[in-house]
Order: sequence, then C-alpha cells, then structure tokens
Amino acid sequence: MDTTPVDLSHLFEQLGLDNSDEAMVQFITAHKLASHIHLSQASFWTSAQKSFIIEALEADAQWTELIEQLDTQLRKP
Repeated sequence: MDTTPVDLSHLFEQLGLDNSDEAMVQFITAHKLASHIHLSQASFWTSAQKSFIIEALEADAQWTELIEQLDTQLRKP
C-alpha cells in the first residue's frame, strides 16, 4: 500500500519538480494554460510528467484531485 502523503507538495515531488512553497508558487505563476489545452498537453511538461498525469487521471488514482487542483490554478489569470 502506498503511504505517500497526497498533497500539492508531494504532487510536485512526484512530477520531479521543486516542491518548496516558493517554487510551487513560482511554477504556477510562470506556467499558465489556455482553456482549450488539456493539462497533460501543456508544452512545459516532460514526457515522463505527461505520462504520470495521463495515467493518474485515467486510473482515477490518489493524485487525481490534486492534478485537477493544479489544472485549475494554472488556468487562473
């Protein structure tokens, strides 16, 4: 059983990104998505990150809610 905490910090860690509070805010501020682009198709992801996002959403995994929250934050003006 996976006991990894499920929060935004750990999602960033799973994606191989800096998960400090400052780095997460900076990432969200620097990367914005247009409404017509699916999160997994954003140009700033590596192929591994895209795969993680797609697989987690398709499996309705423990990360789904946080991925959706990140998606929402990346779309805010």
